[in-house]
Amino acid sequence: MSTEVTRRRAWVIAARPQTLPAAAAPVIVGVGLALDAGVFAPLPALAALVGAALIQVGTNFANDYYDAIQGADTDDREGFTRVVASGLIEPSEVKRAMWLTFAAAIGVGTYLVAVGGVPIVVIGLASVAAGIAYTGGPYPLGYHGLGDLFVFVFFGVIAVTGTYYVQAAALLSGWFPLGIPDGTVAVAAVVASLPIAALSTNILVVNNLRDREEDASTGKRTLAVRFGYRFARAEYLAMLAVAYLAPLWFVARGDGLAPLFPLLTLPLAAAVARTVLTETSGEALNPALESTGKLLAAYAVAFAVGLAV
Repeated sequence: MSTEVTRRRAWVIAARPQTLPAAAAPVIVGVGLALDAGVFAPLPALAALVGAALIQVGTNFANDYYDAIQGADTDDREGFTRVVASGLIEPSEVKRAMWLTFAAAIGVGTYLVAVGGVPIVVIGLASVAAGIAYTGGPYPLGYHGLGDLFVFVFFGVIAVTGTYYVQAAALLSGWFPLGIPDGTVAVAAVVASLPIAALSTNILVVNNLRDREEDASTGKRTLAVRFGYRFARAEYLAMLAVAYLAPLWFVARGDGLAPLFPLLTLPLAAAVARTVLTETSGEALNPALESTGKLLAAYAVAFAVGLAV
């Protein structure tokens, strides 16, 4: 029985549920936007949430597997446990779980494809491919300083606008549109995606700050490795600036002051930023990583409520 519990725990570690705010936050904001615009559709929103969570978990399995087989995870690792590198689960099992999880995401995406048509086919396949290519394939994005861009685009811009799109498409067009129906992509959705993109990227920034020395020794050329601690910390602050300035656009267009609800999360942002600006050890940055995830979740809820009201 203890072996079974240990194995179950190992799979939970591999799935990394603490990263799920990065999957849920864009959907939450996309729902808030849809409520404001009168195009909220619960079933497409739920499917978007489940699909995003599956892509996140599949990406986590991929990272665990590919980082281990490429030698990026060493005994000096200060981050959370990786199940392949630590020998808790066989590499082939994690690889199989990765493919099964992405297959489940594609299964959920079948409904979204019926609602959103060709644009969702492109977005869905690109998201799965990018999740694998982040640490796998002939040119791993995370190993060449492109991880930040990947997260910003796929877990921010595309995720928020895509969530809004499938809801609007469900109400404003027929099944399987070949193009982008009128009224399904709004400038407001793109602007609202920027804070989520920025805070999601900051999760990766903290991760790369913590792992900079190990990544440098194993040839993983993240932006923190390429340009150093000062650059990574400046990037973290720049992403915070994007997150807290973007709501002003909604105020400027006449939406009142409710879109400024995310400012309530500024004390948490300041506390985490202090740690990021002064620490390099895993002992300090692991809690900062989790706090950045909590900041993303709290910001998303506050922003969604502000937009909806």
